[in-house]
Order: sequence, then C-alpha cells, then structure tokens
Amino acid sequence: MIGYRLAAALAVAAMAVPAFAQVKKVDVPGIQNFNQIDAVFACGGATDAAGVANLKKQGFASIISFRLPTEQGVAEEEAAIQTTGIKYVHLPLNGATPDPKVADQFLVAVSDKANQPAYIHCGGGGRAAAMWMIKRALKDGWTPERAVEEANLIAPLNPGLKTFATNYIAAHKQ
Repeated sequence: MIGYRLAAALAVAAMAVPAFAQVKKVDVPGIQNFNQIDAVFACGGATDAAGVANLKKQGFASIISFRLPTEQGVAEEEAAIQTTGIKYVHLPLNGATPDPKVADQFLVAVSDKANQPAYIHCGGGGRAAAMWMIKRALKDGWTPERAVEEANLIAPLNPGLKTFATNYIAAHKQ
C-alpha cells in the first residue's frame, strides 16, 4: 500500500513539473539571448557571423529570422548564412504592427521537418518568443497561459506582442 501511494505521489509530482522548464539559457558566442528549447528548436536574439558559424557546428538545418532588413547586422548575418549551407527563412516582423500572415508563414516553416533543427530569432528575442508562443498553442496543444509562461522565459513579451499572439491563437484555435 505504501509503495502504491509513493508511486502515485511521484507520478503527480512529475506531472506538476512544467514542460517549459526545459528552456535553457546558453552562452553561445555571437548570439544574444540564446535559449535551447529542446533538441529540435532554439530561440534567441541578434546573431552575427560567429553566431551563425556556431549554429552550423551545432547542426542547425535552418535559421528562421523575424528581423527587419533595416535592422543593424541583418546583412552580415545573411551573408554569413550563405556560406554555411544553412537554410534561411526570412519572415520580417514589425513588433509594433505584427502581421498575421507572418505567423501563418512561421507555422508552416517551423512544422517543415526539412527545416529542423531550427534556430528562431529576432533582435532581442521578443518577437521570436511571441511566435514560439503561437506555435506552442496551435501546434503543440498548449494552453495560451502555459505558452506565454514559456515565451516569457525566452524573452519578456511586450504587451503588444502578447496581445497579438493571444488574439492570433484565439482566432486560429480549432
């Protein structure tokens, strides 16, 4: 009887550990705010040529970028990616006026096994975190509340991006 109760208590405790506890901040030279989400996905901020080389060494198949072409360092990053053979998926996203079409395109790109493992990023991590929140809720079946908690571990969501992601999830939830 004690063994059964202990096993049941351990099972309940294991379920209580949030799955987003796997987000791990890692210091990767050339990448700001690198977060390893799991074995297939990582999110982060600005990435320079050294960061791209490190992503190649780590075996990433694609880089999904939400940076605007006018952001500092984007041209350098694009040039570095071209020398590596890593697939570049550029989905410019204005954080002040996010476009739902970018979220649509992101969900397609992130679901494509040919793009995995994927590094998903923007300038600081906030846009990547908002889009990751959408992916978690719509593709992985997470509640929006759980998805926003994980997103905030990646990078603090500003109110506008959180509202955008929450509204997008509500409009596309099946």
